[in-house]
Amino acid sequence: MNKLFLAAILALFWSQSYALSDEEKGLQIMQEVDRRDTGFGDSSADVQMILRNRHGDESVRKLKMKTLEVIGDGDKTLSIFSSPRDVKGTAFLSFTHALKPDDQWLYLPALKRVKRISSSNKSGPFLGSEYAFEDLTSFEVPKYQYKYLRDEVFDGIDCYVIESYPQYEHSGYTRQVAWIDKERHIVLKIYYYDRKDALLKTQLFRNYQQYLGQYWRAGEMLMSNHQTGKSTVLISENYKFRNGLSDRDFDRNTLKRAR
Repeated sequence: MNKLFLAAILALFWSQSYALSDEEKGLQIMQEVDRRDTGFGDSSADVQMILRNRHGDESVRKLKMKTLEVIGDGDKTLSIFSSPRDVKGTAFLSFTHALKPDDQWLYLPALKRVKRISSSNKSGPFLGSEYAFEDLTSFEVPKYQYKYLRDEVFDGIDCYVIESYPQYEHSGYTRQVAWIDKERHIVLKIYYYDRKDALLKTQLFRNYQQYLGQYWRAGEMLMSNHQTGKSTVLISENYKFRNGLSDRDFDRNTLKRAR
């Protein structure tokens, strides 16, 4: 047998033997998404939350969001509402975890008490918005299983299309399908499928800006509910990183004093 032909056969066999499965490729892509967003330390941003009903009527809320990166576990986030009057002083604290259930608390000033969000309620709406409590956690690779579906152009950008299956209990979703920018490894769009596997919501990520020469943040996130006709927009500005935040800034005992 010709040596060159034999070498070609062996090379083909080798490449086929070590070709990634769709599940392995999906995991690899999402691990790279996570890797590129590691190391920012902490961040803060001013956020407008715009709620729209099916008729297009709007109500606007303002809040401050702070995030503390936790290496080896999920991030901690604190959201404090400043307006309008009926939600002023409301504070939401979330400790994301990679494998165990997330810890979340909500302080309601009208009741003057801190309410713990149980795992079975994570799929419920956050303060009447189209975001569920489980949507307000940091992305952690072990929380899902993945499958690469295809390459596709979205909004003029070459993307990977990745399907994710929640591995944590009490999720309101059977699966999610995400469009990932191939070059920057950032999410541009997500489809959310409900427990009956019907399309429930779509989230779009727009107006990305890069910070510290590495970290991308969307200036606008739009969550549209296809079953209710409602939507919620989050507009973030004044991003600041490495503010010197620590665990003490995310202590649940300080929720009542959050400003």
